[in-house]
Amino acid sequence: MEPTIAVIGAGVVGLACAAELVARGARVVIHERGSRIGAEACSWFAGGMLAPWCEGESAEEPVVRLGREAADWWQRHAGGVVRNGTLVVAPSRDRAELSRFGQRTDHFSEIDGEAIAALEPDLAGRFARGLFFAGEAHLDPRRTITALAERLVAQGAALHLGSAAEPADLDAAIVLDCRGLAAREALPELRGVKGEMLLLRSDEIALARPVRLLHPRIPLYVVPRADGLFMVGATMIESGERRRISARAMLELLGAAYALHPAFAEAEVVEIGTDARPAFPDNLPRLTRRGRVIHVNGLYRHGFLLSPAMARMAADAVLDPQAKPEMLHDLAA
Repeated sequence: MEPTIAVIGAGVVGLACAAELVARGARVVIHERGSRIGAEACSWFAGGMLAPWCEGESAEEPVVRLGREAADWWQRHAGGVVRNGTLVVAPSRDRAELSRFGQRTDHFSEIDGEAIAALEPDLAGRFARGLFFAGEAHLDPRRTITALAERLVAQGAALHLGSAAEPADLDAAIVLDCRGLAAREALPELRGVKGEMLLLRSDEIALARPVRLLHPRIPLYVVPRADGLFMVGATMIESGERRRISARAMLELLGAAYALHPAFAEAEVVEIGTDARPAFPDNLPRLTRRGRVIHVNGLYRHGFLLSPAMARMAADAVLDPQAKPEMLHDLAA
């Protein structure tokens, strides 16, 4: 019988690792301290943008390169990927921000107001120039991780909710620790980067794809969901505090949404979400191996974008002790 591999954490990273291992024939047991999928995971508040080229504006090269795997991987393992690209716009007064964004990225086309209106009719007449990243995609994080967990159980993986397991507690051949900031005792370099989001509902505007509105102070993204819902986000605050949104962030998110389209002034605020993303000093993810425990952590704000590549590397390290995946750091047991 194949040895059991334990995965701690059923957020986006843990579930992706479990899915990659199950796809390769491994026996997997998942331990999740929350009472439901997503209850303790920052991925519940994610944007779900699979946008490697846009992320290249500020991220390191591996994020762009490894992120290109994401859309196909998620479609294969969970479905629900929408491949409508990403639209980037800026108010006329911030046109320089659009030029700067284009200088730092690639795989886009420059478009005028008429082309913007063709892509997003409800934005007609609002922006004169934009960048269109046709190869990018997005998904609904909550539906995706729920569907992935259900598929894993159907494929024979065991899922234990309400299980606050520590690596030392588990009698498994290999333990993948995917607990995010909860693993800071073992990974002291981890820090929290707080993100805040709003979930709005409006029947007065429709978008077919994520739209990024550039602004020198707080770049905004709006990601469409089903049933008239829109996820609005993008604050990044150096803090491990997970539960409180600041008044300033609320004002800036709402103000930026209104700048994208005035209809958002009448939108219903359905939910306010905050959480802290785990990040290492270089903002790149790591596999950290210490004996039979492999930590998969530090995905920063790129959870859905980089989980597929990190899951592939984690499965390589688990199933082949001689493998040396790109992001692997070996430590003494």
